[in-house]
Amino acid sequence: MASSKAYYKHFTITILLLSFTLTSLAGNAENADVSECKAELGDSSCRNNKVAHKLKIIAILSILVASMIGISLPLFSSYIPGLNPEGNVFVIAKALASGVILATGFMHVLPDSFNDLSSKCLPEDPWRKFPFTTLIAMVSALFTLMVDAFFMSVITRNREGEVKPIQNGSNSLDVETLENGSNVVEKQDETSQLLRKKVIAQVLELGIVVHSVVIGLGMGASDNQCTIRSLILALCFHQFFEGMGLGGCILQAEYGVKIRLIMAFFFAITTPFGISLGMGIQKTYDETSPTALIVVGVLNACSAGLLIYTALVDLLAHDFFGPKLQGNIKLQAFAFVFVFIGAGGMSVMAIWA
Repeated sequence: MASSKAYYKHFTITILLLSFTLTSLAGNAENADVSECKAELGDSSCRNNKVAHKLKIIAILSILVASMIGISLPLFSSYIPGLNPEGNVFVIAKALASGVILATGFMHVLPDSFNDLSSKCLPEDPWRKFPFTTLIAMVSALFTLMVDAFFMSVITRNREGEVKPIQNGSNSLDVETLENGSNVVEKQDETSQLLRKKVIAQVLELGIVVHSVVIGLGMGASDNQCTIRSLILALCFHQFFEGMGLGGCILQAEYGVKIRLIMAFFFAITTPFGISLGMGIQKTYDETSPTALIVVGVLNACSAGLLIYTALVDLLAHDFFGPKLQGNIKLQAFAFVFVFIGAGGMSVMAIWA
């Protein structure tokens, strides 16, 4: 899996370069009007550090439990006959979770990036004169496509290199040779598809982890009890269904028990870790500072592009253009209904989160 490791490395370097480049732009400009900037923080009557601290502890535990349950359900579904990965119930559940992931990118992460990178705390030139959010999200999606395409090209080339041509112009092939060759090709196709599913699972987890840490950091550094209280339920719902989508991808990738546990652990712990980190740096972290706004905004935009691409191409298009749904119009219709339910429900949650 050298290609997937390279993906993580290059994606991380790209995010850091973007963050440092945009931060340097902010450092060369004067800040905006302080009164307008502070007005974005919200109602001061909701600010109570002691109450907010208690709510954050509740949030850490609640979100951790919701995340663990969400990602564990698909992973243990293989032991339940009615919930195996090839069953209709699993397909419907995955469609629901895919809708949630798509709405997370469009309705939660992308708007957050818009708010950060067009904030009044940043200079008008260039931040409110150019749509940096959509540019970064587009680059992120195209970068993910490039890695996907490159990875599949490498797999295809390696597979074709293993097919040996007929030597000495022989025209006589026995049945056993043909059958063996057919079996080899089938196994190679299965291996390619399995590796593809592994990449999908890793790319999806990367996007989820990035925005989960950012969400947690913002909550942990805030002392607004009104915002935190409304976020707890919304984030539990959010993490539960995101976990189902990611868990389904991990299950289909056929990872071993050790890798499954590691990926589930990192998913479940990222938002609570972000909250804990935010609580630790609360006294020094200023969410309205240009550096914080730019770094968080860039990370959110990168995450949005990655999540939107993964939801549309790797999850929805992969399933809806696959043989199972293409061969069953009724199941396809049900799956579409649940995609809209998942996306709609997550969109409604944007009122509170």
